[in-house]
Amino acid sequence: MSLNEPVWNVMVSTCPSRTSLAKIANKWTAMIVIALSGGPLRFGELREAVDGISGKVLADTLRDLERDGIVSRTAYDQMPPRVEYELTPLGGTLREPLTALGRWAEQHIEDVMSARDAYDERPTPGTLT
Repeated sequence: MSLNEPVWNVMVSTCPSRTSLAKIANKWTAMIVIALSGGPLRFGELREAVDGISGKVLADTLRDLERDGIVSRTAYDQMPPRVEYELTPLGGTLREPLTALGRWAEQHIEDVMSARDAYDERPTPGTLT
């Protein structure tokens, strides 16, 4: 690394990599990347694949991901109009880590729910038991 190259550190509040991490860590971003891991999808197919996302949030998130070079949007010149979204090569680098996080969440949800129950059953500090 040369002396003129910046040193990126996500732990520093002014580092631009922090905004990328925040976007990638967003639940909708992760689910969209996981959904697109199987190949291109149309808007409606994405909305079905990512249960619970509103059309506005999906559109806004796709626009942000396109701006960051994670997703590409292809509009086909046909009637009716057809638009597909797919991961770019950069977006493809997120496939493995975000799919792994999704699998982790599925594999460990019972442990998480048990921990939550145990936590919620503890006496509240400062109360008499």
